[in-house]
Amino acid sequence: MAFEIFLKKIAKLTNLTKEELEILSTPNHIWKTEIEISGKKYPAFRVQFNNSRGPYKGGIRFHPEVNEDEVTDLAFWMTLKTAVADLPLGGGKGGVRVNPKELSPQEIEELSRKYIQAFYEHLGPDKDIPAPDVYTNPQIMAWMRNEYEKIVGRSSPGMITGKPLDCGGSRVRDIATALGGAYILEEAVKKLNVGRKVAIQGFGNAGSNAAAILHRLGYKIMAVSDSQGGVYSEDGIDPNKALDIKKAGGMLGCYCLGTVCEPSQLIKEGKCRAITNEELLELNVDILIPSALSEVITKENAAKVKAKIILELANGPTTPEADDILYQNGVTVIPDILGNSGGVTVSCFEWQQNLNNESWSEEKVKSKLKEKMISAFNQLWNIFEKNSFDLRTTAYIHAIRKILDAEKEKKF
Repeated sequence: MAFEIFLKKIAKLTNLTKEELEILSTPNHIWKTEIEISGKKYPAFRVQFNNSRGPYKGGIRFHPEVNEDEVTDLAFWMTLKTAVADLPLGGGKGGVRVNPKELSPQEIEELSRKYIQAFYEHLGPDKDIPAPDVYTNPQIMAWMRNEYEKIVGRSSPGMITGKPLDCGGSRVRDIATALGGAYILEEAVKKLNVGRKVAIQGFGNAGSNAAAILHRLGYKIMAVSDSQGGVYSEDGIDPNKALDIKKAGGMLGCYCLGTVCEPSQLIKEGKCRAITNEELLELNVDILIPSALSEVITKENAAKVKAKIILELANGPTTPEADDILYQNGVTVIPDILGNSGGVTVSCFEWQQNLNNESWSEEKVKSKLKEKMISAFNQLWNIFEKNSFDLRTTAYIHAIRKILDAEKEKKF
């Protein structure tokens, strides 16, 4: 599995003992079954990797490529993410190998409920707390909560997160990933004293919200893109107008500050131009935010990146070879393990609200998220300044040490 290759590299840097490596590389539990829907059987998994710091936490995905190795890898990374974000949680992951687009809404509900029927004994607010992931959503979480409560015979809103607001969900969850990333970016900009020109690759939930949030904070959004391509404007882009045209079914036109621009005139003046996703990565900006696909910054294009900070809102947008090149070129990469941890942090807040029968205001959630993100970033930065590793490697080592420290505490 991929995480085992990664661990062997880290083990050499940190002098892990054989016992420590065994702890870090061995999931606590791997649960699996088959779920039958309309006469077809679908493999289903729940991997509980490590709970030394708290209950297992991780999403459930419905995807045709789900398999045991993938879910185990993802559970491992969740263990590191909750540690580096300094949350009282461990790491887990779940999934069903299914193409949900081939199922009716009724069949998706049946699949969701049968998943809980299969694994409910291993779940619960003090055991393992699932959440949405690829092709799952708040409605599916609501069905799962309902099924769990039917089986155990009591109310248990904290057994799952990512629920609709009226079903025990948390405010701010819809923008949590982007907002958490923005709070971290603000700290990094202060530390490194860089400018505020931004390019964002990916204009889905994380990318569009990051653009809007940073725009309000005074950053200049120079370029945005989606799967169809992107746009660059010398005068800056109003992300709200760009989102309006995307929602209307159009392409990301040239939408600038103050008013809707006339693209043809601006293109003629050289102030605005259509760009590819590849070109966006190489723009002369201060901050680059990949927020869509994995492995878009590679050894082929890393040397062409001109940004001084890369904030990873996507999972795994930078390859290991690219990391080395970026570090040598003085580019600071805020790794996904921290950069997009705002989502799991607000999931943690949802769980805490459920346990205490509370419902926090939007202002309270944002305030607590900001405090948590800044604290996690500063913990990491203080270690980073004292060693010779890049920020990603520092984050991995930091997380691993926290997990091993918690494991030692369990023995006493």
